[in-house]
Amino acid sequence: MVNERIVLQVRDLTVAYRIGDRWQEAIRDINLSIQGGQIYGLVGESGSGKTTLAMSILNYLGENGKILKGSIVFDGKEITGLPKEDMRSYWGSKMSLVPQNPLSSLNPTLPVGEQVEEVLRLHLGMTDAAAHKRVLELFEQVRLAEPERVARSYPYQISGGMQQRVMIAMALAASPRLLILDEPTTSLDVTTQASILDLIKELIRGQEMAVLYVTHNLGVVVELCHRVAVLYAGELVEDAALEDLFAQPLHPYTCGLLQSVPKLGQNKKQQALSTIPGQIPPLAQRAKGCIFQPRCPLALEICLERPPLETVSDHRFTRCHRWEEIFDGKIDICNLYQTGLEAVEMPTSVTKTAEAAALEAQGIVVEFETQRSLIESLRKRRSSKVKAVKDVSIQIQAGDTLGLVGESGSGKTSLARAISGLNEPEAGSIRIYGLAASPKLSKRNREVLRRLQMIFQNPEEALNPFMTVGESLRRQLFVLQGIRGEAAQRAAEEMVHAVQLPLDVLNRRPNQLSGGEKQRIAIARAFITNPDIVIADEPVSSLDVSVQAAILNLINRLQGTFNNGLLFISHDLAVVGYLADQIAVIYLGALMQLCRAADLFQPPYHPYTEALLSAVPSVELERKAQTIRLEGDLPSPSEKIEGCPFHSRCPRKIGEVCERQPPPWRVDDKTEKRIYCHYTLDELLQLQSPLKQ
Repeated sequence: MVNERIVLQVRDLTVAYRIGDRWQEAIRDINLSIQGGQIYGLVGESGSGKTTLAMSILNYLGENGKILKGSIVFDGKEITGLPKEDMRSYWGSKMSLVPQNPLSSLNPTLPVGEQVEEVLRLHLGMTDAAAHKRVLELFEQVRLAEPERVARSYPYQISGGMQQRVMIAMALAASPRLLILDEPTTSLDVTTQASILDLIKELIRGQEMAVLYVTHNLGVVVELCHRVAVLYAGELVEDAALEDLFAQPLHPYTCGLLQSVPKLGQNKKQQALSTIPGQIPPLAQRAKGCIFQPRCPLALEICLERPPLETVSDHRFTRCHRWEEIFDGKIDICNLYQTGLEAVEMPTSVTKTAEAAALEAQGIVVEFETQRSLIESLRKRRSSKVKAVKDVSIQIQAGDTLGLVGESGSGKTSLARAISGLNEPEAGSIRIYGLAASPKLSKRNREVLRRLQMIFQNPEEALNPFMTVGESLRRQLFVLQGIRGEAAQRAAEEMVHAVQLPLDVLNRRPNQLSGGEKQRIAIARAFITNPDIVIADEPVSSLDVSVQAAILNLINRLQGTFNNGLLFISHDLAVVGYLADQIAVIYLGALMQLCRAADLFQPPYHPYTEALLSAVPSVELERKAQTIRLEGDLPSPSEKIEGCPFHSRCPRKIGEVCERQPPPWRVDDKTEKRIYCHYTLDELLQLQSPLKQ
């Protein structure tokens, strides 16, 4: 419950970074206050200043950052500009941070239990025995199974979700007054994210702790927060109670963010996603008037003047010259932005007709050798093998998209790498329009390599940092098709234009591009040779919602032009449901469900699919999340499972039959939906309710 006592108050805060010989303002004139028991969401695109504000509050800016003006009052005390030596008594005890990447924040040379014990000994003066006992209590509190074993484990020996739970336990160890969570669930799959969000809500319930939750995931904000502040290019553009902001946003930027998010059940065949044109300007190029004016669909001449942060009501603020027109309904905020399908001259359309499927993968089995211990190596014991993918068969027609969904560790990427030849499968066959593709990449000829291309999650790792964009695109054409010279240059220019980037990007290197620009170039490189199949492995999972919408529209448009088959991998069911024609749900290396995208959101579902759907956070206030939560992490692939792979975590487990007998495939004659379950489809229909869309 929120109380009236203000824990943190930020007043007129301006922070700058020294770039070259100039100080560039990263955030300016920020005002916000957080009360005890309140979860305050801080949202905005990358580069908006969210992390800078969080680090300023902690007084933990880098050497090139400083507070130019303003004040930060914590628990009634001014802490602006306190020396680092004085701040040490605050860090970890009165203020705590849970970072985005727990693995980079945990010491790899110490067991995680020892790292939390160190906090207790330092800030609370506990003895070793008392600290160890308290750590086990904290690990139980954050729902870590086998707390004693986890405490003895090193960071690399536990999953990402477990690492994040350890960081939360560490942050809460000394019962701080202020908890800052900086994108703590961005890299987690939806089920783990849902569990972490439930955990955060439970841990702060009834406490007087103030929480600042930094994120670009608007669905998470709906699940967790009481109030929301929207940052854009370093300025606070809107600040309101959650219900007010999502029911009627009053700033065009907030509208754009909300309209960019794909909703569960929304599909590309209905309409394209709305996008915000352009991107956040760099620090040295920010407008002197309204900071959002260059990208705003409502901009007028008055917007060349900087608008003040105006009070809409006692607890609501917005920074827009035209907020009253929006508030009075004179402007239709539902149609502020284009769908991102503006006219762009595309490369020549390609028609592919064949009786065979664009991709047919049959009986794919992927195995990995387990790492041997030192003793096993000395005794010359053979390492055992674990199955990451278990007899999976999929088929994709020309122009169709198969969405592959599942938690981290479910086998999605292992299957993709086997099909692409990056990992040699133990068994199975791969055919592209009937043409056999060798399971080993080195044995595939140039034509097969051209026919199948891959878009990776992180374009940083996919693009050569020493080559310009133009060199990367032309090299792809030369290596796979023997095209060079003017023809290669012309094709590169056409693809850059098709992905809606300026031609001068051809002369830039990857480090001169934004994250969204890099991903567009990675997509251009995959499509430039007109492949028959494109595998996209989590290509939008780390992107802001506005950039994500543009990339999804782009992939859809390019696929429509080239008529490629697409294998799209993600753990986000809303994204997969939007882009896919067919959806395959995978768990522990085995398929659980196959269906058309339109049928995924209506029962019957496989119980695993049901849990995945219930875990997806929604930006729609009226669609409250269901409460199906999966306990524990995925079992180890080395564990031998006789029955249903999902039985150990299934909330609808029947009993011994699920543990000992592999389930049959249940097929719906009308929709051709296939579910791998001991329940009949009629029984699942009686147990399940339709998803609210």
